[in-house]
Amino acid sequence: MEIVLENTKSKYLEIFSLLDLDKIHETFKRFSSIKEPLDAKIFAVNETISSNKFSKLKNHFDKINIRSLCIYSNHRETILSGKSLKIDSVFIEEQKIKNKLLIFNSKKKDDILHKGTVRSGERISSNGNLCIIGDVNPGAIVSAEKNIYVWGKLLGIAFAGKSGNKNASIASLYLDPLQLRIADVVAIGPKDKPKNCYPEVAVIDKQMIIIKPHLIENKN
Repeated sequence: MEIVLENTKSKYLEIFSLLDLDKIHETFKRFSSIKEPLDAKIFAVNETISSNKFSKLKNHFDKINIRSLCIYSNHRETILSGKSLKIDSVFIEEQKIKNKLLIFNSKKKDDILHKGTVRSGERISSNGNLCIIGDVNPGAIVSAEKNIYVWGKLLGIAFAGKSGNKNASIASLYLDPLQLRIADVVAIGPKDKPKNCYPEVAVIDKQMIIIKPHLIENKN
């Protein structure tokens, strides 16, 4: 089962798979702070999904800001399960479902350059590096498979190395986040405001996230 989440302006796109519906709490937890309404699409190819499983899934969707929810499947029982819960459910041929998923996956970019402030409730996710020219406000979430670079103030939540890359880093001109995460290591932002006037970078060192000056060596 593949799930696609996108906002009303199609600027934010997230695609993820659910293999075990009993272990989805953490998956949905990271979407709970998004204030923008999201459209959710569930694609079930050759899968029989019961109304009980859809009910569990719907309970998680109800905890985040979902504007619409629709199920696409080529399996009659799955469509009936969705309709029994009054979820929009559309029967569609197997190849057409795969074609739709290909279109969504083609929208996903590797490295992303974002110009402008990332406001509270907004989320930007990259499948490679993420470079932001602007501030990341409190309440905003930015994430990347690789590294995150913020040419401005990082005041929200940043998650680098989403695929488990512990060599990923998070750099900013002004690093005062609510939370940092690199791979599976999490750190709460410092209580005191940064007093420096130089960029800093967060990296993993001995299973802890440390922040150090991000200085460029002068080779002259």
